[in-house]
Order: sequence, then structure tokens, then C-alpha cells
Amino acid sequence: MSNEVLNEVKEDAQERMEGAVKALVYDLAAIRTGRASPALLDHVKVDYYGTATAINQLAVITVPEPRTIAIRPFSPGDIRTIEKAILNSDLGINPSNDGKIIRLNIPQLTEERRRDLARQVKRRVEEARVAIRNVRRDAISDLRDFEKESMITEDDLRYGMDEIQKLTDKYVDRVDKIGEEKISEIMEV
Repeated sequence: MSNEVLNEVKEDAQERMEGAVKALVYDLAAIRTGRASPALLDHVKVDYYGTATAINQLAVITVPEPRTIAIRPFSPGDIRTIEKAILNSDLGINPSNDGKIIRLNIPQLTEERRRDLARQVKRRVEEARVAIRNVRRDAISDLRDFEKESMITEDDLRYGMDEIQKLTDKYVDRVDKIGEEKISEIMEV
């Protein structure tokens, strides 16, 4: 019985910690580096007949050159709508189109802008760490409750707490590595 309870708590904690990592990766994809990436447009939504729609559902997005994103709408009539969505987004990039394809030229980042972006990354990494630690706190609280209800022994509680701490350390390390990679990408000239 007690092993089942410990495994259940550990699996739940692992699932939630994995969710924190995925959320961080998703957030960081929207932070612009000096390189062109289709992920930059993931957060940009187009008002498509009253529905907020992702650009990749309305067009093919490619990266023909390291600093250029090309957007080829499935329907040529959607060019203006997609362009407007990009202009209204916080990307700070002016689109240009030739009637068939929208091109986004990704400008070189200034040193000051790189530092700002690096600070944003650090802040988001810290938020992910806090989320992971909150999962740890909840899991340990659950284990203590199970021990009070005599569902697990005191030894099981200690073992479970150690396992949850190992899990926490593993996910915090993962989040730190993801942040370091993103910062080095941003600082790359």
C-alpha cells in the first residue's frame, strides 16, 4: 500500500514539474534572438473571422535565410490580416510583402536589447524554479498527510521526501540549462 501511495505522489509531482518545464520552453520560444525562427510567431494570433488563430494554421512559415522568416498564406486574401497581426504584436518587426509572401527581416539585436532579453529569460527561469518548488512543497505536504493518516510509515515519509527532493533538483537543473542555452543564444552576435 505505502509503495503505491509514494509512487502516486512522485508521479503526480513529476508530471507537474514537467508541465513547468514545458511552460518555460513555450515562453522562451517567443523571446527573440538574433536568429530567425518560426517559433517567434507562435504567440502571434490573427483575427480570422472573429477567431484568434495561429499564423501557422493560415500559412506556411519557412526560414529561407538565418535572418529572414517567410510566411506564405494558404489564401492570398489573408496577407493583410496576417501582416496586421504581426504589426500589432510585441515582436517589433515590420513585415513586407510582395502580394504572395510576407517577409520578416530579423534585425540585429543591440547590446542593450540583448541584456534586457537575458533579464527576461532569467526572470522566467526563476518563475519556473518557483513553480517546481511549489510542486515539491505540495508533494511533501501530501506525504505528511498520508503519514498522519497512517497510510505510510515515518521511514516511508523520509524516503518519499528524499525522492521528491531528487526530482526537484533534477528539474531545477533542467530549467537552469534551458535558461543558459537561451541566454547564450541571445548574447551570440
